[in-house]
This record gives sequence, structure tokens and C-alpha cells, in this order.
Amino acid sequence: MSSYTGTSIEDMMSTLKDRYFYGLRRTDHGELFLGKVDQMSKTDSLTINNPGDTTQNYPDFVEGQDFTEGRDVNHNLVYDNLNYEQYRWDTKNIWYYVNDEGELVARINHKYTYDDNDSSAGNNYGS
Repeated sequence: MSSYTGTSIEDMMSTLKDRYFYGLRRTDHGELFLGKVDQMSKTDSLTINNPGDTTQNYPDFVEGQDFTEGRDVNHNLVYDNLNYEQYRWDTKNIWYYVNDEGELVARINHKYTYDDNDSSAGNNYGS
């Protein structure tokens, strides 16, 4: 017989309004990158603000709050250090990819294996 102390997985899940974080960013070369974090994963992590002058950080990151205003009307970054210029939260586990016809596809709860050899490192510094 075992005993358990602490918050159960059921209790933890009921406190998370949106379990998955999805961030979208574009490099200076026009490549699009999607970051995804499962808040229940012990290994998932993302960088919200890249290293640099802290006055260029995005200061208002809040769990569960979507953000779509990372570029101004001239398509310039609003916060130079913000790694994902748009992000959203969702309760669903979604895999986004572009198929052979060039269409953006969203698979819900159906894993997609990404080819990590089809793009650059995905950063604007040192690329």
C-alpha cells in the first residue's frame, strides 16, 4: 500500500485553464517557427524574451492571455527581445504543419513528426 501527499493530477488539471502554449515567430529571412509547450510536461520549455537590453523585453506575459501585437503597422518588432511575436493558449494538443500542397494543417490530439533538417537554426542572431 502506498500513500500520496500533495496535489493530485486531477486537481492540477482542473486549475489549468489552458494547458498548451503556442508561440509563432518569423526570422529576418522570412522563415516561420512555431513553439509549443505542454505545461504538464517536465521537459518542455520556451524562451519568451531573448537575452538583451531589458527595456526591449515584453513585460506583460500572463498565463492564459493571448498576444497578437508583436509587430507594428510597418511590420517591425514592437519588443526586440520578444521571441514569439504572437502567441496563444489552448486546452487542445495541436500539431501544426504545412502539407505537400502548401496548406496549413492542424492535427488535434494526433501527433505529427517534424523534420528538423528542413530549416535554419531559426534565430536572427548569428544566422
